Amino acid sequence: MTDIFDVIADGTRRDILQLLLRRSSDGDAGTSVTQIVSELGISQPTVSKHLKVLREADLVTVREDGQRRYYSLAIEPLEVVDDWLMPFLVDAFDERTDLDLVPLPDSAAHAAEAVGRAAASAKHVVQSALKRLGG
Repeated sequence: MTDIFDVIADGTRRDILQLLLRRSSDGDAGTSVTQIVSELGISQPTVSKHLKVLREADLVTVREDGQRRYYSLAIEPLEVVDDWLMPFLVDAFDERTDLDLVPLPDSAAHAAEAVGRAAASAKHVVQSALKRLGG
């Protein structure tokens, strides 16, 4: 199995994942390669190559409809990254590493996760736009 950190280390793959995340939050039932090429402005062979890596890492799922393939984000593997990062984030905001965390109620945890993902997505969109504008 490919190391998920190696997979998400590539900027183009992160851009594809961000696009799929945005489209899934819009209620999209999958995104075609053509749509990814159009929105990211990269070549079809490049998109296909990166989608293959993402598929092999189980970060995306594919639905076939005739000759078209529609890709969607698979959140579960990214939870491994989230779990790995969490101790570092707690450490960054609180010097105590022996912190006893009280679990949030499910509704609050889901709301916090949604806000965090939205903030991360918005930050990425702004950074990508600035990069494209040469800023």
